Amino acid sequence: MRFVALGDSLTEGVGDPVDGAWRGWAALLAEGLAADEASVEFRNLAVSGAQTADVRRRQLPAALALRPDLVSVVVGVNDTLRRTFDIHSVAARLDEIYAACADAGAVLLTACLPDPGAMLGLPGALARPLARRQRAVNAVVHALSERYEAVHLHAAEGDLAADRALWSADRLHPGERGHRLFAARCHGLLAARGLAAGAAPAREPERPPPTRSASLWWLATAGTGWVARRCTDLLPQLLALAAEEVRHQARGTSVRLDRGASLAVASALAALPA
Repeated sequence: MRFVALGDSLTEGVGDPVDGAWRGWAALLAEGLAADEASVEFRNLAVSGAQTADVRRRQLPAALALRPDLVSVVVGVNDTLRRTFDIHSVAARLDEIYAACADAGAVLLTACLPDPGAMLGLPGALARPLARRQRAVNAVVHALSERYEAVHLHAAEGDLAADRALWSADRLHPGERGHRLFAARCHGLLAARGLAAGAAPAREPERPPPTRSASLWWLATAGTGWVARRCTDLLPQLLALAAEEVRHQARGTSVRLDRGASLAVASALAALPA
């Protein structure tokens, strides 16, 4: 079996370091796809920071050239963290990616994800616009996963989203335990479709979690840089969105923002080719 993983830092494996590199859920899943691990060819093309446009433009052609049997596509969070976010564009790109994989005869593996504002613990007025964006992306992923008969993991809610012990110091990427749970859930879904014959990934970590001092050091160095890069792009717009959120909340008209987001998703899906 040829398994190719596409996406961003989640699939790259950030939060699950092994021997100076990232491992992550996709590599753990690959180990259990066949009874004979040697019969699985795994390539991880995911890159930290990737958006749907990056997956379509760079990762997808490389993946198709490998003639995969299984392709995981887990992406979209970085789109929501950019001032250029547009659900119509996200939907069109995901549709193109999914269609290309399906046309190549590959089985699709997809997932919806928690919203970054909640994971970061942002104040309500800042978190709600990000939550609305992530719900829009998830709605598109749900609809397109059904269209292309993908194996789909619901990871936006439940313990994968709520249990902080599953997440790393940055609160945006799973730790080893979270990556293992993500992999195990995907394995269960694939096994139910007869697509995974090996043993499910173990859920218990092999290594102790990082110490509090190590976590704080990461946040003060790499973590701070990560936030700064995104704030340069997103923060001015996010503050404007938060101000709009506060105005609607004061008037009791917040439902209009939710309704507008739902209509935008419906419009984006309706605009896709049949």
